[in-house]
Amino acid sequence: MLAAIAIGAGGGAVIDLRSRRVPNAVTATLAVAGLGLALWGATGVTLRASLEGLALGLVLMLPAHIFGATGAGDVKLFAAIGAVIGVERVLPAFLDSVIVGGVLAVVVALHRRRLTQTLIGAAGFIASGGATAAEIEHPARHNRFAYAPAIAIGAVLAVLGR
Repeated sequence: MLAAIAIGAGGGAVIDLRSRRVPNAVTATLAVAGLGLALWGATGVTLRASLEGLALGLVLMLPAHIFGATGAGDVKLFAAIGAVIGVERVLPAFLDSVIVGGVLAVVVALHRRRLTQTLIGAAGFIASGGATAAEIEHPARHNRFAYAPAIAIGAVLAVLGR
């Protein structure tokens, strides 16, 4: 399980850092690998738990995509991770990914010398119920960053049991 996550999600993270995309070939391969490992009983995750993990991973990440906070590749990557780790580990992986993503957002904002603007934008986003998403995500704002690394690290933490 850990090897599949490290290779699949880690590879997706590296590609995302370089190109700001997570290719469908990566996410589909990881999802199929997760289902195959479950089918063969190689990870202790049943086929049903694998399918439910895939579905829950999709459901958890989809709202962030709808609001414009993540790309479709991030959603598919997390769903594929769900297929590998099973439904029982999806929520911990999601929470770990959110925490790691928050830390990375602060690091990126510090590196870009935009911490104050980022915090003000985040507060406005929360206060408006997401109504300011388009303003925050506008390319001229320079707020976007690769999120697949946070997803990969969160998944590894969940597999290792934190």
